[in-house]
Amino acid sequence: MRLNKNQILNLLENVTSEEGYMLIDINLKGNENNAVIEVFVDNVQGVTAKDCEKLSRKFEVVLENKIFGSKKYRLDVSSPGIDRPLKYLPQYTKHIGRELRVTFLSEEGKKTFEGKLVEIQEDELKFLQKRNEIKIKFGNIIKAKVLISF
Repeated sequence: MRLNKNQILNLLENVTSEEGYMLIDINLKGNENNAVIEVFVDNVQGVTAKDCEKLSRKFEVVLENKIFGSKKYRLDVSSPGIDRPLKYLPQYTKHIGRELRVTFLSEEGKKTFEGKLVEIQEDELKFLQKRNEIKIKFGNIIKAKVLISF
């Protein structure tokens, strides 16, 4: 048995969405005899330790039934943290008022800027960059990360 990231993603995606969360990403480390699976989940309200514990139990049932059986593995479930790119539109709502670095497709090609997310209307995000207002359709965003400010 070889660890298959897409297979694991698909299995965990079903559980995650049924529970009202978004599966952001997984990292696989080790091998099938000593696997470490890091799972990153999010939702609009944020993710608590209790949420991670609940999802972890549900993930374990699926992973043991479908992939690992009685083989040993370690499962770590957490929120994605501020350093991971935003993946889903609902994630942006909790970052209104924060500075983001956004790479997106425009009519002129790929562009990157830093600006404050000020509003979301349906699938359009509005940013302020100095005094300029920038509106971007969510589907045009290639990558967006929250900037850490001190």
